[in-house]
Amino acid sequence: MKLGCHVSVAKGFSKACQQASTLGAASFQVFTKNPRGLRPKKVDYADAEKGVAFCRENGITLVAHTPYITNLSTPKADLHEVTVRSIKEDLHIAESYGAVGAVVHCGKHVGEGEEEGTRRMVETLNEILADYEGDTLLLLENTAGQGTELGLAIEDLVKIREATDVPDKIGFCFDTCHGFASGAWNLETFDEMVKTMEETGYLKSLVAIHFNDSKVPFQSRKDRHEKIGKGEIGAEALTRFLHCEQFEGLPIILETPVEKEEEYAEEIQYLHQLKQEATTH
Repeated sequence: MKLGCHVSVAKGFSKACQQASTLGAASFQVFTKNPRGLRPKKVDYADAEKGVAFCRENGITLVAHTPYITNLSTPKADLHEVTVRSIKEDLHIAESYGAVGAVVHCGKHVGEGEEEGTRRMVETLNEILADYEGDTLLLLENTAGQGTELGLAIEDLVKIREATDVPDKIGFCFDTCHGFASGAWNLETFDEMVKTMEETGYLKSLVAIHFNDSKVPFQSRKDRHEKIGKGEIGAEALTRFLHCEQFEGLPIILETPVEKEEEYAEEIQYLHQLKQEATTH
């Protein structure tokens, strides 16, 4: 397992790669651009190449994350157009960074109903990926189920991927906090969830795990991340991921709340400790 965390690219991509290494991360995540905006970003290709080389030399895996404010299911023509353009650009940036995947949040049906929202989402994914020939996969992230969010259930995500014209360009990112909040898993149902992942084919397309505890209870349908072991999920349940052989080799990325990134070094060490305890018991 490649334990890591989210890192800022404010000082440039190659600096972010070095910061990840300093924190003891074997994997890390960066935003392709401002997470709250869709303004196009200029890529410093020389800096990107430097970062890619550093990660290759140090065996560090990168996952990219697209901005939050896109909506793959929007019925608004202008937002649809900007969403498609933005995510195409995000894939290009992620590819230049050498990312294994670019995480995108599933659509919101905004009152049009799940069926219509899902149809729009499939169409949008087709439009984004039709001409894309890169190696970086677009990763659909499971949602907590806030408002009209789609993509709560593992089975639904598999159906969305399979309904597209380009399933081979799409993978999955599983968020432990979102899954807990949506009711997809807890300590008691962990084994059942893994079995569902295997039986539906989700597991073979799973590329990354967002590793977060939850500030809010099981099935609350709210997305509120917490530090590992400090929330409603708890260390015991989350440790199940760390010694589950089906997840071996995947980037396990912390998106827990921190005042400064240096705190992640301690939390990554804590994950190693939990993993070690799991294997020695």
